[in-house]
Amino acid sequence: MAIVVVPVILLIARNIGFVGNALLVLLGFGAVVIVHEFGHFIVAKLSGIKVEAFSLFMPPILLGMQKTEEGIRIRILPEILPKKDDDSGNGSLCFTIASKCKASETEYRIGLIPFGGFVKMLGQEDTGPIKSTDDPRSYANKPPHTRAAVLAAGVTFNVISAVIVFMIVFLVGINLSPAVIGDVIPNSPAQRAGLKAGDEIIEIAGESEDIDFGNIAIAAALSGKDEKVQMRVRHLDGTEEDFALVAEQIPGESLRAFGIQTPKSLAIGKLTKADADFLLSQTGLLAGDIIKSVNGRPVATYWEMDQIIRESFVPKVTLSAERIDSVSGEVRLIEAKIRLTLISPKRPDMPESVLNSDIYSLVPPLRITDVLDRKDGDDTKPSVQPDDIILAIGDVENPSYEQMREVTTEYEGKELPVKVLRKGDDGAELITTVTVVPKRQAGGNRVMIGVGITYDFERNVVAGTIPPAEGSAALEIPAGAAITAVDGAPVLNFFDIAREIGKYAGQRITIDYRLDEQVAGAVSMDVPGEEDSYVVTSYFADLIPFKPYERTYKADGPVDAVIMGYRKTVMFIAQTYVTLRRLIGGLVSPKDLMGPVGIMTLSYRIVAERPFVYYVYFLGLISAAIAVFNFLPLPPLDGGLVVLLLVEKIKGSALSERVQAIVAYAGWAVIGTLILYVTFNDIVRNFFS
Repeated sequence: MAIVVVPVILLIARNIGFVGNALLVLLGFGAVVIVHEFGHFIVAKLSGIKVEAFSLFMPPILLGMQKTEEGIRIRILPEILPKKDDDSGNGSLCFTIASKCKASETEYRIGLIPFGGFVKMLGQEDTGPIKSTDDPRSYANKPPHTRAAVLAAGVTFNVISAVIVFMIVFLVGINLSPAVIGDVIPNSPAQRAGLKAGDEIIEIAGESEDIDFGNIAIAAALSGKDEKVQMRVRHLDGTEEDFALVAEQIPGESLRAFGIQTPKSLAIGKLTKADADFLLSQTGLLAGDIIKSVNGRPVATYWEMDQIIRESFVPKVTLSAERIDSVSGEVRLIEAKIRLTLISPKRPDMPESVLNSDIYSLVPPLRITDVLDRKDGDDTKPSVQPDDIILAIGDVENPSYEQMREVTTEYEGKELPVKVLRKGDDGAELITTVTVVPKRQAGGNRVMIGVGITYDFERNVVAGTIPPAEGSAALEIPAGAAITAVDGAPVLNFFDIAREIGKYAGQRITIDYRLDEQVAGAVSMDVPGEEDSYVVTSYFADLIPFKPYERTYKADGPVDAVIMGYRKTVMFIAQTYVTLRRLIGGLVSPKDLMGPVGIMTLSYRIVAERPFVYYVYFLGLISAAIAVFNFLPLPPLDGGLVVLLLVEKIKGSALSERVQAIVAYAGWAVIGTLILYVTFNDIVRNFFS
C-alpha cells in the first residue's frame, strides 16, 4: 500500500496548485448539480415519495453511504468489485461503521463519471418507463401535479441558486466589460448607424440599470427578424442620442449581432512564456505595460490610441508605456517602436483569404514575415528569409496570394524556384532566386512551404491591380511599377499612397507610376466614397493582447444585490434559450457548444487565472444554463417528463410502458449523441487545436 500511497502524495505535493484548482472546479460543478438534484429530493420527500438514492455524478457507483440499523453502511465500487455469491449488490468493498442511528431509506452516492447527478425515486426510472407498484409512496402512484412539482423543483432550485450566486457576486463586486463600444465592424448595423468607438450605450431594449456588454449581445440575439432595437447612446462629448438598430448575421458570428466589439484597455494582458518572448522581440512590450502616449500624443483610453493609430499612415509608431519593475517596484517609462500594417475592408466578391484584399484596388507585393523552424538536415527547409519580398514564384511574376497558393499546390514535393528581393547586410537590395520544396501539411489538405506571408507596404511598388468595383475595369498600371505620386503629391510607400488617396473620397484623381527608366505613365482613379464603406486604416502589424476594459459592478446593499442577481439570471436564461433555439433552427453550429470537458477546462482556467469571484460568477451562469437545458421538452430531461405528464393528464391515463420505454430510449440516444459530439469537440478544441 505504501508503494502506491507515497508516490501519489509526492505527486500531489509537487502539483499542489493544480490539484487545489482542480478540486475547486469539481466542488463548484458538483455544487451546481447538488442544488438541482436537491430540488427534486426535497420536494419528493415533502410529497411522501420514497427516495432510494441521491447521487452526485453518474454511475457506476464510486462511493455509497446509507444509514442502517447496524450503523452507516459504506460501499466502494460495488458494480466494479462485486462479491461472489452475493445478491445484495454491496460488493467486496463494503463495511459498516457502528453507530447508533435511525435507518434511512436513502443511499447517498458519488458516481465514478464526473458529470451530472440524479435522484432515484421508487417507481421512477430515467432510462425506461415508470415502474408499476402497489406501494403508495411510489412516484408512479402520485397524481400528475405532484410528479410535475417534483420534476420542476430541480430547475426552480437552479434558478433560485443562480439569483443567490449573482447576489453574492454583486455584494462582493466584480469587474465586467461595460456597455461601451470598443469598435464597430465595417458595413455592420452599428457602423451604418454612425456609432463610434468610445460611445456608451446607457439604455437598450428597455434596460438601463446595471447594464454591461452582455446586454448588447443579448438584445441583438433576442430581437426578431427586422425588429428595431431601441437604444440610447452617450457620445464622448457628453451628448446623448437615440438609435434603432436591426441585428444582422455578422460573418464569423454564430448569433445575429449589431457589429459592436468589446472595449479594450491600454494595459497589456498576461501571456504564455512563448507568446511573451515573441511580443518582446517584436515590439519591446511586456505584460502589464500601460500605454501612455503614441508618437508623443498622450492617450487616456484605448479608443483614443486606436484613432491615432488608424490615422497615422506610417510604417512605424513610437509607443510610450509605463512599466513596473518586478523586483524594485519602480515605475519607469519605456519606448517601443511598433510596426504598422494597413487594413482594408474585404469585398463580397473576393475569395475568402487572409490576404485577399487591396489598397484602393492596388495590390501590394507579398512579403515573408517568418520562416517556420524545421529540423537540421531537412532538405525541405526553405532558403527564404524573413522580410524577403516575393517577385516571382515558379513562372508567375508578381504573384497574388491566390496565385502563390495555386503554384505551391502544383509543385507539391517538387523543387519550386522563388525569386525574392532581399536586403543585404549593408542595407543594399539584391535580387536572388532560391528553391523550396512544398509539402502537404500533416493531417491537412494545404500544401505549404513553411513561411508566414503578408503584404509589403513599406515600398511603393504594386504587384498588380484589380477592378475598383464590380463591373469596372482594373487600373492600367503594369505589375512591378512604382507609384510615384497621388494627385501630384509624392509618395514613398503604401502608407503614403493610402493616406493621399483617402483624402479624395468620392472624387477623381490621378495616379502617377514608373516601371523603369523608359516606361512611366499616369491613370485616373475614381476614389470610393465613405458611404461605400471602403476606408483604409492603419493598425498594429503584430498582435498586441490588450486587456479588456472593465468597470466594477457592485450592489449598494442586499436589496440591490437581489435585484442585480435577478436581472443577471434572466439575462443568462434568455441567452441559453436563444442559443438552443438557434441551434435547432440551424443558425448555430453544434461545434460552438461546450460540453462537460469544455466546461471543466474553462472552469479550471478561470480558477487558475482570475480572482475567485469570477468562478462564482461562472457557476451562476452554469446554474442558469442547466435550468434551461433540463427543462427542454425532451425525455428523459425534466421538461420532457413534464410533457409526458401533460399528455397523461389530457389522455386520462399514463402512456403504456412500451411507449414510455421507446420515448425514454430515443431521448437518451439523442442526448447521448449530443454529449459525445460536444465532448469530442471540447477535447479537440482544448487539447489539440
